[in-house]
Amino acid sequence: MKELDPLLHSQLRLAVMSILMNVDEADFVYLKEKTDSTAGNLSVQIDKLSTAGYISVAKEFVGKKPRTVCSVTDHGRKAFEEYVNTLREYLNI
Repeated sequence: MKELDPLLHSQLRLAVMSILMNVDEADFVYLKEKTDSTAGNLSVQIDKLSTAGYISVAKEFVGKKPRTVCSVTDHGRKAFEEYVNTLREYLNI
């Protein structure tokens, strides 16, 4: 049986990917609120997903405030779908 992707098997990274799979993009504040995580932990996990090519991260300024926006990449979408399919195999669904 195929192994679950260890990058997606982390609770917070899986939560971030699950959210991003259902929206065009989400900003850092939204992800922080939805995942109930700390800013530091979320930042580290976003960096890991971005480094793996699973999400794209754009930083911009809105007025004088910085805004970080994340969206899932095609590579990330495929990895997530494979993760879910592998999980279904494990669960025999």
